[in-house]
Amino acid sequence: MFIPNLSHFDNEAEKIAFMKRYAFATMVTTKDQVPIATQLPFVVDDRSGKVLLSAHFALANEQAAYIEDNISLVIFTEPHAYVSPQHYDKKESVPTWDYIAVHAYGKARILQTEAEKMKALEQMITFYDEDYREQWRTLSDKFKKGMMRGIVAFELEVTDLQGQKKLSQNKTLVERERIIKHLKESDSSVQHELANYIQDTLATTKNP
Repeated sequence: MFIPNLSHFDNEAEKIAFMKRYAFATMVTTKDQVPIATQLPFVVDDRSGKVLLSAHFALANEQAAYIEDNISLVIFTEPHAYVSPQHYDKKESVPTWDYIAVHAYGKARILQTEAEKMKALEQMITFYDEDYREQWRTLSDKFKKGMMRGIVAFELEVTDLQGQKKLSQNKTLVERERIIKHLKESDSSVQHELANYIQDTLATTKNP
């Protein structure tokens, strides 16, 4: 990941928290030197001192055949928004895009046993839909086993974690406050979230 000096996202705990908050991510793996990608919901687990990402492919997805022998990249990103030069003091300024992204690298391990697959599915239910657990418990073993036969579950241990916060840190305090105001006045909840992230940088980033 290209990370300009002002945009470094170095706090490991913050990066992991960001991944958990925006856990629907893009997984990229190479096949014969050509990248292939799938958008997947992930469960992020850092309780063991390692960062483990678990998810599953549809059985027909060919990407599963390449994730054990190749390093994959999982891209977590959101929120983001266009930033207009109209918010800057200098008339001759260029438009840009503010965003946050975390890139996680590692090799994956396909979960082979029924018990491992079941554990991964139940972790995902707990993370994304806690209220569904009671209904899940009432489902037949036949249905659950059929469901597991249709997926390829895996776990990826993160060996490199990189992050970037591009939040107009190169602009003055007054300019950033204008950007925050504009984003908060938007009808988009995504832009509201981005405004909060920019707000958080005001106390830690000096005026350029």
